[in-house]
Amino acid sequence: MKKYPFSHDMLTLGRKFNQAGFSLYLVGGAVRDYLLGKENDDADFTTDATPDEVINLFPKSTIPTGIKHGTVTVVFNKQPYEITTFRTEGAYTDNRHPDSVSFVRSLEEDLSRRDFTINAFATSTTDGFIIDLHNGFEDLKNKTIRAIGCAKERFNEDALRMLRAIRFASKLGFKIEEQTFNAIKEDAYRITLISKERIREEVFKLLNSPYPSYGLKLLRESNLLKYIIPELDEAYGFEQLGNHKEDVFNHTLSAIEVANKLSYPFIVKLSLLFHDLGKIDARRGSKDDGYTFYNHESISAKIAEKTLKELKCSNEEIAKTTNLVKNHMFSYTPAWSDSAIRRFILRVGISDIPLLFDVRRADALSMDSKADFTLLNEFEERIKKELENQNVLTLKDLKINGNDVKALFNVQGKTIGNVLSYLLEETIEDPSLNEKEKLVNLAKIYLTKVNN
Repeated sequence: MKKYPFSHDMLTLGRKFNQAGFSLYLVGGAVRDYLLGKENDDADFTTDATPDEVINLFPKSTIPTGIKHGTVTVVFNKQPYEITTFRTEGAYTDNRHPDSVSFVRSLEEDLSRRDFTINAFATSTTDGFIIDLHNGFEDLKNKTIRAIGCAKERFNEDALRMLRAIRFASKLGFKIEEQTFNAIKEDAYRITLISKERIREEVFKLLNSPYPSYGLKLLRESNLLKYIIPELDEAYGFEQLGNHKEDVFNHTLSAIEVANKLSYPFIVKLSLLFHDLGKIDARRGSKDDGYTFYNHESISAKIAEKTLKELKCSNEEIAKTTNLVKNHMFSYTPAWSDSAIRRFILRVGISDIPLLFDVRRADALSMDSKADFTLLNEFEERIKKELENQNVLTLKDLKINGNDVKALFNVQGKTIGNVLSYLLEETIEDPSLNEKEKLVNLAKIYLTKVNN
C-alpha cells in the first residue's frame, strides 16, 4: 500500500493528537495530487476531536476560523493547519451551507459526505497509509471524475459541485462519469442559486487550468454555460467564414488554448474569452456575399464588462479586460506617423500594450499556426522607440499641471481638465511644445477660442 510522505512537523502534530487519545488524518486534494505526482501545498486535516477538544489541545495557538462547521486553524511551529472535525450534515436549503452539522467519531461517515471519489482519500498521521473507501484509486487510474454515492444528492447539497466537477476535469484532463455528468445536465439551472463570487472563482481556475478549452466544452455540453456566460453559449455554431475555419465558440476556445500553451498572463485568456462575442449582434451580410462584423470589438467589450461585473470581479480586472477587448482590432500600417503611434499608446495605456499584443498573437495563431507577425513586430519596435524617446504620452508628462492652469487663468473644474486635454493632444502631435512657456501660450489660445 502507498504511504503519504508526511513532513516532520505534520507527524509531530499528529502525535499530539494521538497522545490525547484522538486521530488526525490528511484528506482530499493533497492526497489526490500526491498520488498523481503533482504539487499541492493546500493541506486539509480531519479529526475525531471536537473543535473544543482541539482548542483545549492547543489553547494558545488555535484560531476558530469556521468553528460553526467544525473547522479551526492550529498554528504549529509557525505553520497554520486547517483541521475539521469528522461530521455529517443536514439539508442544504441555501445551496451553500448545511442547515445543521453533527460531529461524529467515524472517518467513514465523514468521507461519505465529500464530493468526488478522487477527493475522498485520507491518510493517517500515525502510519501514512492511504485510505480509499470509495474506489478513488480506480477512478484515478481510469482518469474519471465520479460523485460519491448519488450524484444528484451531492449536487443538491451544494450546486457549485457541478462546476467543480468540470473544473477538476479541466485541471486533470479527466472525463466525467456518465451518471455524474447526466446529473449536472439535468440540474444545471441550479447553478443560478450559487453566489457569483463562488462561480467566478471556479471559472477563473478553469481558465488557468492545463486544459481550459476542454473545460469550456464541458461547460457548454453540461448546460451550465448558458447560465454563466450565455453569449459564449450562443456563439456555438455561429459562422464567421472568411479567414475563420471555426465558429465563434470554437475559435474562442482555440485562441485561449494558444494563450495557455504560450503561458500568456491570465488577463489575456480572460480577454480572449470575450474578444469576439459581439460578432453575434454585429454580423451583417449573407453567407453567399460574405459576413461583416463592424464594431464587434466594442460590443464584445460591453459583454465583457457586464459579465465581469455580474461575477463581482475587481475594477482592475474589468478595466483591463474591456480595454484589451475593445482595442484588439487595431490595424497598423507602416504609414502611421509617429504622432499616430503616440496616440495609440495614449489610448491603450503603456501597461496594457504588451497584453494587447499577446491577445493579437493568440487570436492570429488560432486561425493560422504560421501567422506572419512582421507588421506586428515592426509596430512593437516603433512603440518601444517612442517610449525610449520619453515623449509626452500622458497628462503626467506635461510640463504644466492642473494647479498651474488654475493659478494662471483663474479657472476650475472641467475647464482645467479640458485645457490639459487640449495641451496633451497638441504635444502628442508635436513633442517640442512640451515646455512650460509654450504650453502657457497654447492654453491662452485655447481659452480665448472657447470664451469667444
